[in-house]
Amino acid sequence: MDDPRSDEMMAQSQSPTPTDATAELDRGPQAAEQAKEEAAEPRPGQRAKISDLDTVRFFFDRATTHLGIPDDVRSVFWEPYREVSVQIPIRLGDGKIHVFSGYRIQHNGARGPYKGGIRFHHEVDIDEVRALASLMTWKTAITDIPFGGAKGGVNVPAKQLSSIELEDVSRSFMSKVDKVLGPTRDIPAPDVNTNAQVMAWMMDEYGKLHGHTPRS
Repeated sequence: MDDPRSDEMMAQSQSPTPTDATAELDRGPQAAEQAKEEAAEPRPGQRAKISDLDTVRFFFDRATTHLGIPDDVRSVFWEPYREVSVQIPIRLGDGKIHVFSGYRIQHNGARGPYKGGIRFHHEVDIDEVRALASLMTWKTAITDIPFGGAKGGVNVPAKQLSSIELEDVSRSFMSKVDKVLGPTRDIPAPDVNTNAQVMAWMMDEYGKLHGHTPRS
């Protein structure tokens, strides 16, 4: 004959204890967000992560302070002249449309046409491109080259794409930023994951829109 007490004891053992219930609550969305924030905080002995733009700003402030440049002039030197952000929807081999973000930052063109590479990398973001455009301004000025500073990028995993997909990204990006480019305006160049072939696709796309020997 079954003992009713054994059934009761089994039901109690299967019901969550207060500690278990609290643990279940701790697995909610707020706890997950808190865990992410704690993971992002530097642990003892670790350096805090800072962005490329923060790094450039640190040295920019040191240099302008050392040179005694007034604040109003600093703001002109620091802020980009033009920022272009574009959407690049591409249908990849999996049959789905993937939307990438492309950027062209023209930092300063006081010394001549903007100049700077275009990179394809999945970690590209607008702050990284801002930082690199700023650095290009200072590099061309220090070496006394008559160009300004610019940079471009697309947050695309270039190494995972086929040649056809890369061409689609290259042409789509160029067709959306072409109006701010040109031999007397802004001169792109290869960079991370953008070789001569990528530049050729971009130039061909630019040629379709402006002629293969543009005058401006």
